[in-house]
Amino acid sequence: MNAQTEKNQRGFIVKGLLLATIALITFPNCGGEGSRSHSAKTQNIEYFTVAAQQDRFFGWPANNGLWQWDNGREILVGFTNGNFEEQDGHNIGDERLTNLARSTDGGESWTWEDPENFVGDEAEVKPSPGNIRFGHPDFALRVAATGYHGTRDKDGRFFISYDRGKNWEGPYRFNGLNEDEHLEGMQITSRTEYRITGDHSIQVFMSARRRDIEFGNRLDKPFIAESTDGGKTFQFKGWAVPWTDQFRAVMPSVVQNAEGDLVMALRRRNPRDNEQPCWIDAFVSKDDGRSWSFLSKIGDAGLNNGNPPGLAILEDGRLVCCYANRTSRKILLQISENDGASWDQEIVVRDNPFSYDMGYPQLLQNHQGDLVALYYIATEENPLSYIEAAIVSGL
Repeated sequence: MNAQTEKNQRGFIVKGLLLATIALITFPNCGGEGSRSHSAKTQNIEYFTVAAQQDRFFGWPANNGLWQWDNGREILVGFTNGNFEEQDGHNIGDERLTNLARSTDGGESWTWEDPENFVGDEAEVKPSPGNIRFGHPDFALRVAATGYHGTRDKDGRFFISYDRGKNWEGPYRFNGLNEDEHLEGMQITSRTEYRITGDHSIQVFMSARRRDIEFGNRLDKPFIAESTDGGKTFQFKGWAVPWTDQFRAVMPSVVQNAEGDLVMALRRRNPRDNEQPCWIDAFVSKDDGRSWSFLSKIGDAGLNNGNPPGLAILEDGRLVCCYANRTSRKILLQISENDGASWDQEIVVRDNPFSYDMGYPQLLQNHQGDLVALYYIATEENPLSYIEAAIVSGL
């Protein structure tokens, strides 16, 4: 698949030198039409409300998928929508809906969507019928599993769309995957991350956990699944991080560099020590995802279960990773100029919001070459968590 096709299938991010000075923030009753949440006095960053509503908690874009088309002019991002209940941990009640937000102007204005036959609608899960056209220009795939908000399917399922997420087919099983001996007795905890490799072929970057071991609910490991027959069957291709590794490794975000290497950023945690900060690591594969090796530590994600990464590649080949540090209460970018071997520049996207409960970013580069970072956040002006887009220009 050429670079342009791959870019249209997933989100990308671009480097920016920015220092945000926060001015006026407004809190709309409903986060449609891209209400501007506040403006920045520096020339490099603007903030826009993606989705917000009084008495509701919106969160976790990284759990819910990101898609883009037309070089990032059209963007679709998922999020969890629940009733706001102030309490320990997340201020969300038992109701947890899965919604989408769409922009057709590169992230400045947004509309909120609740498609039928989607995640959380409790439709019967069927075997994948095959003949899936992964290379269709308007294709989107959404994975749902267990271990996170809004979905509880330990075997994993997926939905597909051929009209940019307006209508969805499924849910379908990953035929043959759960029967693989490498996944015996495990629960699938995958979010949505994939790479289109042909008209009828795909790599899906997934994760699984074992509940029969100590700290098993926080010891997920990432693996690669692949279909080469239009989704009729899926094959286990290997673990990205081995089970001899003692730490959590989950929520992979993957890009391919100019040399064809795959670089994966991962959320990391030591479940045996709650006082050790969580962190983000990078791994690399030089054989199309068959085997992986440690590349570098990207940065610290703080306590309180840390944060997942969003990884992207710039047009000039630099890598950028975005994540939140819940201890310092910052949303950060890290930039690498050597394919992820080191990360030499830290940039603050958001500093000291109202709550540590924030982040879970998704990232892309829009049609104007600007960075679009999507995350959830609460501020003193907007104390109920909402979805925000930070657009960085002049990079």
